[in-house]
Amino acid sequence: MGKNDAVIQALRTALTVTPESAPLHKHLADLLMEDGAGAEAIAEYRRALSLAPEDDGLKLTLAEAYYRQSRADVALVILEELLHKPSPAAQVYLLAARAYLATGDGQTAADAYHHALRLDASLADADLAARLPAATPVTVKPESAVSGTVLDVASGGVPAADDVRVFVTAEESGGLPAVDIERPTVSFQNVGGMDKLKEEIRLKIIYPLVHPDIYKAYGKKMGGGILMYGPPGCGKTYLARATAGEVRAAFMAVGLHDVLDMYIGQSEQNLHAIFEAARRHAPCVLFFDEVDALGAKRSDMRYSSMRQVINQFLSEMDGVTTSNEGVLILAATNAPWHLDSALRRPGRFDRVIFVPPPDVPARAAILQLMLADKPTQSIDYGRLARETEGFSGADLCGIVDVAVEGKLRQAMQTGIPKPLTTDDLRAALKAARATTQEWFETARNYAIYANEGGTYDEVLDYLKVARKGKL
Repeated sequence: MGKNDAVIQALRTALTVTPESAPLHKHLADLLMEDGAGAEAIAEYRRALSLAPEDDGLKLTLAEAYYRQSRADVALVILEELLHKPSPAAQVYLLAARAYLATGDGQTAADAYHHALRLDASLADADLAARLPAATPVTVKPESAVSGTVLDVASGGVPAADDVRVFVTAEESGGLPAVDIERPTVSFQNVGGMDKLKEEIRLKIIYPLVHPDIYKAYGKKMGGGILMYGPPGCGKTYLARATAGEVRAAFMAVGLHDVLDMYIGQSEQNLHAIFEAARRHAPCVLFFDEVDALGAKRSDMRYSSMRQVINQFLSEMDGVTTSNEGVLILAATNAPWHLDSALRRPGRFDRVIFVPPPDVPARAAILQLMLADKPTQSIDYGRLARETEGFSGADLCGIVDVAVEGKLRQAMQTGIPKPLTTDDLRAALKAARATTQEWFETARNYAIYANEGGTYDEVLDYLKVARKGKL
């Protein structure tokens, strides 16, 4: 029995009568937190915030609740939003210092702590100070790198999220949809091969962030979309996440379940909320996986409700009511031939790029990345790459997993773990096959008989080359 049980029960009863009262939800959450019911308290704080989405004090309280539940990464998502507002309170900096320290960023924690003291010396915390490194001037890029400026944290700037943490949130304030917002840790150096595709993404997404003045001189805005298509398992999703990591932008991966709803009109609202969340966190990479399911040809649809969803998608991409400046849209599909042609018009997905299975150098690089944290001995990456023609990144991952499982069986029998060798991987390869073959059988027909405007010329070019290698 908690000491506040009677009051908590009374508040629950009151909320059945006035469920729209943010203060009552907050009071209930405070008491639940005091009684150690952290998860319930967080749920009540979030309900209160949905009723009062502009209440910064409530956001700080929610961040503190997450921190006390050992979820400092989630707390930082809220805190960094508060830190980017004019004149954040000293308590925001203090809690941010604790959260940064909990996620392993001691230097930014020290900067935030000393800034809190400059605002309010009474917040001094001897225990926290003892665990912090000595504060030194640190110059970091802000999240919104569009301006090209830098912030000096030691002189009072806002701590920026440019390290290796991953932040995840869902509906932390009333205006956000239930879509996770991440800070990816991977970048292009973690992506094997795909050099042409990387350069296209740099031209469309990265360079406008790094050189905004040059793009503005030519009247080019930052934004727009790239559609990636190709066989499954070739790294489209991973590349999208690496793009966000490359520019230290927020990343939102949107699946069909995040948008579609059984109630009429709700799907369009969900889609609008997702774009609004991306606009609020710009620069943000908004990634739609299996976009053909969301943007299928309207002429093929029997139900008008899905046509309305596609119309909403087109409207959001065009930024009809709100600017998409800083919203960088990537999408992936295994079936581009099912996509509505309106999505490919200029200003929407005006770059349609084929993502083929990795070539020999890329396969070698992928295998090296996959085996980097595993015990190995004299791996012949070149030989393995040559023997895996047509294999996707996912196929290669499967080979590594099978080889590792074989080594684990041996280790269980002998009690002696041994490193992976080329022979182990070749043995695993004997039972594997390239899963891309089935996709190319379908794609070949579309590339030959439905290649309007040369959309699938890259597929034909790839098949000519692959035929020499007997795909």
